Amino acid sequence: MSSKKITRALISVSNKDGLEELAKALHSKNIEIISTGKTAEFLTQLNIPVTKVSDVTNSPEILSGRVKTLHPNIHGAILVDQNNSQHNEELQKIGGKPFDLVVVNLYQFLDIFSSGANFEDCIE
Repeated sequence: MSSKKITRALISVSNKDGLEELAKALHSKNIEIISTGKTAEFLTQLNIPVTKVSDVTNSPEILSGRVKTLHPNIHGAILVDQNNSQHNEELQKIGGKPFDLVVVNLYQFLDIFSSGANFEDCIE
């Protein structure tokens, strides 16, 4: 079994516990970090080099940040089978580059719902 070198990571997290340590470790290995809004801001404040998703997609985040990663340069880069030459060619045609690592966590839906928050806050 061969292992592939990680060269590019997508990070988009709501809970940033442990993110500083992870991002510093990735940076120390010269891994390019791509990130979304608040996560990118967090990493920038730590002086960790990061590229914003909007710079990869050439599209701004819209709808109060609800839409940021819904783009072929992001989803294609996540879903590409790097052993499939056709996949690689298609991704390259749109200017995409594969992600070797994706780091995400979801919002704390259960905590918000259990808190008795109103419907609108739960939806947000």
